[in-house]
Amino acid sequence: MKIDVFNHIFPPRFYKEFLRVASGLEDMGKRVRNIPVAVDLDVRFRMMDEFGDYRQVLSLASPPIEFYAGPQISPHLARVANDGMAELVDRYPNRFPGFAASLPMNNPAEAERELERAAAQLGALGFQIYSNAAGKPLDSPEFRMLFDEIARRDLIVWLHPARGANFPDYSSEDRSRFEIWWTFGWPYETSVAMARLVFSGMFDRHPHLKIIAHHMGAMIPFFEGRVGYGWDQLGLRTSGEDYKALLRSMKKRPLDYFRMFYADTALFGALPATQCGLAFFGIDRILFASDTPFEPSPGLYIRETIRVIENLGLTQEDKERIYRTNAERLLNLHGTEAATG
Repeated sequence: MKIDVFNHIFPPRFYKEFLRVASGLEDMGKRVRNIPVAVDLDVRFRMMDEFGDYRQVLSLASPPIEFYAGPQISPHLARVANDGMAELVDRYPNRFPGFAASLPMNNPAEAERELERAAAQLGALGFQIYSNAAGKPLDSPEFRMLFDEIARRDLIVWLHPARGANFPDYSSEDRSRFEIWWTFGWPYETSVAMARLVFSGMFDRHPHLKIIAHHMGAMIPFFEGRVGYGWDQLGLRTSGEDYKALLRSMKKRPLDYFRMFYADTALFGALPATQCGLAFFGIDRILFASDTPFEPSPGLYIRETIRVIENLGLTQEDKERIYRTNAERLLNLHGTEAATG
């Protein structure tokens, strides 16, 4: 069995609401309106059938709700999305063993209420949270209660990047060109969010907090030396802030906190990058994921990810950890072998 822990979908009712609210949305809004697998279950199931006993833990497709819906509308959209996810899991348990719920992050009070409802009533396995909440960093004080509650409930955070072409690559320009905002901007976004959570003391407060950093932990494995020896010298390059005191207050080296994240295999068929991530995080913190349905043709990312895993030189037991058992353990999935529907 293969459990794909990071892939995306639009539940039917939510998709109608998305088209109504964000009909003119650009960038990722344009992208997701043209992907049949994101909305058509028949097309999705035909794609999934190619891979035998293959199942998907669902999360909502980009863009983030709070990027196109104001704080008065976003709570409604989050509820519709989560109700739709729960319905899909209930109706097709052999296809979808669980889901990551969405939160209206531009309305923290409503986000807390939806967190409670999605966890207690809908059975969400955790929550997909983007690398910034409509431009706000995740270590902002208004989000602390959300992370505290997720940790208290022993649920999972799916950390997904968010950035658009309106984030320029140079201060002299007003837009990012050539989709640099996606190719390089998204891994940077994820890495920044991870760093902000680390230096906020999140893992000192919640040492058992479980966060899956999308795309194999983004830039962190490749920059292990800079994250390690570089941040061991935190404060030496900065004026106006006492980062040396912050460093002394941390219970571990900065590098060691980054190893506390989990990572997925959604690297679109990149073998060397997968080897790098596996070496950094270790076999027990890597989970199979494809990032479908954003591939050029249906099933390509799943196919390519399987090819990479099969060429890592792993034992069958270690491949099973990546494909299935790490997900079952981390997400507290029980009975996936026997699920029918």
